[in-house]
Amino acid sequence: MERELNAHEQQTLLAIARQAIIHGVRTGQEYVEPREEKVLNQRNGCFVTIKQNGQLRGCIGNFQSELPLFKEVAQMAQASAAKDPRFYPLKENDLDNFNLEISVLSPLQKIEDIDEIEVGKHGIYIEKSFYRGVLLPQVALEHNWDRLTFLKQTCIKAGLPTDAWKAEDAEIYVFSAQVFAEE
Repeated sequence: MERELNAHEQQTLLAIARQAIIHGVRTGQEYVEPREEKVLNQRNGCFVTIKQNGQLRGCIGNFQSELPLFKEVAQMAQASAAKDPRFYPLKENDLDNFNLEISVLSPLQKIEDIDEIEVGKHGIYIEKSFYRGVLLPQVALEHNWDRLTFLKQTCIKAGLPTDAWKAEDAEIYVFSAQVFAEE
């Protein structure tokens, strides 16, 4: 990340994400933010997480973006609401019962030693053959996982055996995130 986002910028992104979701559910159209958010023009990857009643309801993101952050957030919000294959798309009656969390990501950093993974600070991205999986930094904290459990769960998310991270052709990357959510 170029710099940490301040409280106003965080609230602006959360509002854009919420508007994008509502617009997408009601119209089926892509949301276009009506004003240019110049201060949010940095090019960061991000994930938008939707929760209902404290449970995951959708989460999609990108590690890199060619778009300004405010546009990337809108696109990832709509994708989380409609395209997460683990859930049915949000419907009109879901719109009064969801909360948002946004994770603005640092660039991926390849690691050679799993001791470089700091639980609570780093998220993990693993790639092996045609499989890939990612877990955000806050997931390990939410589940009280240690480093090894976090690695194993990232392998499971990728559709791999839990020890696949040990394979010679497995590549492990870490990243950090500035995470903020609606109250």
